[in-house]
Amino acid sequence: MRTVAIIQARMGSTRLPGKVLLDLDGKTVLGRVVERVKRMQKVKDMIVATSNNETDDAIEAECSRLGVACFRGSENDVLERFRGAAQTMGAQQCVRITADCPLIDPGVSDDIIERFEAADPPVDYASNKIPQSFPRGLDTEVFTREALERSARWAKKPYHRTHVTAYIYQTPELFTLLSVVSDVDRASWRWTIDTPEDLAFVRGVYERLGGKPNFDWLDVVKLVESDPKLAALNAHVVQKDIDEG
Repeated sequence: MRTVAIIQARMGSTRLPGKVLLDLDGKTVLGRVVERVKRMQKVKDMIVATSNNETDDAIEAECSRLGVACFRGSENDVLERFRGAAQTMGAQQCVRITADCPLIDPGVSDDIIERFEAADPPVDYASNKIPQSFPRGLDTEVFTREALERSARWAKKPYHRTHVTAYIYQTPELFTLLSVVSDVDRASWRWTIDTPEDLAFVRGVYERLGGKPNFDWLDVVKLVESDPKLAALNAHVVQKDIDEG
């Protein structure tokens, strides 16, 4: 089974424009995501899915520098962009990662992929975000290429086209779903980058743990628990609703 990680990236973030190419301990945020995805044992290949907007030329250039495949498609119909990226790579299983999550954990992601593959009976979709229990920023979604194709054909609402998997997990009567839940609820913890405060938090993590290149999410948990001021940097940031884009 060909499992491909598709990394969603764009320059046009409303709250922190260009965030995926900002510096994070000597590399771009996107570069950090790529290096962590490379550590996933269950992923065979990866591709960055960005838009045809000229502002995203910089992302294509960074992919070239990183030696990572890049697919460019619709800026607003992200679902169709993902479908095109999956088709380009010949993916049979897709792993959705976003480029603003440079703390994505290879072990957590591998566990979700493994559970998806071991499901009996088989499922169309598995993730650790429905419901959210892991820190936001470790989100990993795995789904079949066939489920992606069906979603691309059937989804009509604008936010279902903007949010790649929303149609799948919001229509459980059409798709079979598997939830992976953490033993400890840390859903309120923000480890993603969407605002300057989020960036300050993640930079703080890399400043402290960057000397340990293979640090994992539990290392970050220990760091946050030992340094409440670090977590306070972005504790007040409110996650945007799904229909806000």
